[in-house]
Amino acid sequence: MIPASTTPDNRCDEIHLMKRIAQQDQSALSQLYDRYARVIYSVAHKSLGSVEECEEVVLDVFAQVWRTASRYDPARSRVDTWLFMIARSRVLDRLRGVQRRGKVTEAVMAPDFSHTQAPPSPSEHAEIAERRTQVLNALQQLPPEQQQVLEMSYYQGLTQREIAAQTGMALGTVKTRIRLGLEKLRSALHAESWDSV
Repeated sequence: MIPASTTPDNRCDEIHLMKRIAQQDQSALSQLYDRYARVIYSVAHKSLGSVEECEEVVLDVFAQVWRTASRYDPARSRVDTWLFMIARSRVLDRLRGVQRRGKVTEAVMAPDFSHTQAPPSPSEHAEIAERRTQVLNALQQLPPEQQQVLEMSYYQGLTQREIAAQTGMALGTVKTRIRLGLEKLRSALHAESWDSV
């Protein structure tokens, strides 16, 4: 799949989109997302192979674009090149995280152990159950609107467009709520893991 920015006109358009994003224009971010989310997902999937991890990479990339668009320099790289550099960095972060978490996280991500090599040991089972409880508790602390979109995405397996269609929310609102919900979940789980040390 070839990114849309291969023509000079598209490159100029994307530089303009970046300027609008730098001014906190959500519709510009949505346009850039629509152009690149699928290809970034595909690139991430080749390394990660997990739907959840790949979706998080895509969300992380566009959250970083939102935060750092003002630092984008068209003289240094094209927009697509910049996006793929961010995506590569996020994929490497995820791979390192997967290696650190090892078998326990793998089991949490796939609670029906039928396709894993060996069932978890009793201590791994206890860790999985504890982690699952922590995740559910952290999820309960989120505002209901963020809880709803995360549950639809991760438990029902719906795409962001499907969530928007089912709920009647704007796609940008769904994306924002998922991003904010994931950030709050990460913070809550990180704080809880430090509290338990």
